[in-house]
Amino acid sequence: MATVAILPVKRFEAAKQRLQAALGSGSRQALAAAMFADVLSALRRSSLVEMVIVVSGEPAARDAMGEPDLMLVADPADKGQSPAALTGLARASALGYESALLIPGDTPLLDPLEVDSLISNASVSDLDLVIVPDRHGTGTNALLLDPSRSFQPQFGLESRVLHEQQAKRRGLRHSIEKVPSLLLDIDTPEDLDALRTAFDERRGHAPRTQGVLRQFKRSRQSAVTA
Repeated sequence: MATVAILPVKRFEAAKQRLQAALGSGSRQALAAAMFADVLSALRRSSLVEMVIVVSGEPAARDAMGEPDLMLVADPADKGQSPAALTGLARASALGYESALLIPGDTPLLDPLEVDSLISNASVSDLDLVIVPDRHGTGTNALLLDPSRSFQPQFGLESRVLHEQQAKRRGLRHSIEKVPSLLLDIDTPEDLDALRTAFDERRGHAPRTQGVLRQFKRSRQSAVTA
């Protein structure tokens, strides 16, 4: 079954506001752009993802398009992750896809092999919905579902429970699946520290994000020296 990935992306200048205590505006924009690029690259390396639909009003996201496996759906109003996800699902359904993977743009550790395993296992198990929790077990870092169904993404606080409750109300065959490379999304300074620790063990992973973090470190060291 052909699968499309849907990647809602907030404008970089408005992204990662909860990192204000750790990063300035320019640094937050650079981090958001780097994570988006790494997530997009990982999705394109998945052998089971046929196309990536990016839903965004970010000009740089438009500049990244141009390949046959990429499609941009404009979101000039920056409606938020859940409304953008619905927009992407509607486009995926109109294109005839029966399987869609909703992925946030702030999970730079994403592993294409784990994406393939998630999609393959869901197909073999004949599931209607797979919910991928965050590292705290309360949020949702991915949904795998049929885009033609009327399922409503509800990303945010306690979204894992909300998604599970909705699946039960709708009578959907569903499962909760932990995917190691999707456990960590970057919203807080604590998440950023966890990402740095993860990169100590994965030096070749997510090169754009790692490069930005190295640049942040050099800037801090230069400031201390000055």
